[in-house]
Amino acid sequence: MAPVSSVLKPLRNQRFWLLLWCMAVLALVVVCLIPPPPLGLPPNSDKVEHFLAYFLLSASAVQLFATRRALCAVALGLLVLGMGIEGLQGALTDNRVADPMDVLANSIGVLAGMAIALTPLRDLLLRLQRRD
Repeated sequence: MAPVSSVLKPLRNQRFWLLLWCMAVLALVVVCLIPPPPLGLPPNSDKVEHFLAYFLLSASAVQLFATRRALCAVALGLLVLGMGIEGLQGALTDNRVADPMDVLANSIGVLAGMAIALTPLRDLLLRLQRRD
């Protein structure tokens, strides 16, 4: 089967990994726009959740996308997504508010996840697939 795209790393089941990543992005959007569960967490502890969500999305993008251009596009897209979701939370929901500190946590998460590209971990998924 031909590869999905030359911007993706030569993974087995490229379509599966790309679909899984896209579903994670969609899940993030849904979770951020539905009413929050009553967890009783300390104030501002959600910033860790924001950081982790965007870190995981961007770090997993490093595992999928092969080119610098693609990674820059993904990073920019995730930054815009984070800002857009915050805007939508303020405009479309009664139970959530737009918080600039959430945007900051999202952005730091994206940058930290993209920094994986500068480490040997950038090809972890490829190495794991070669061992199988």
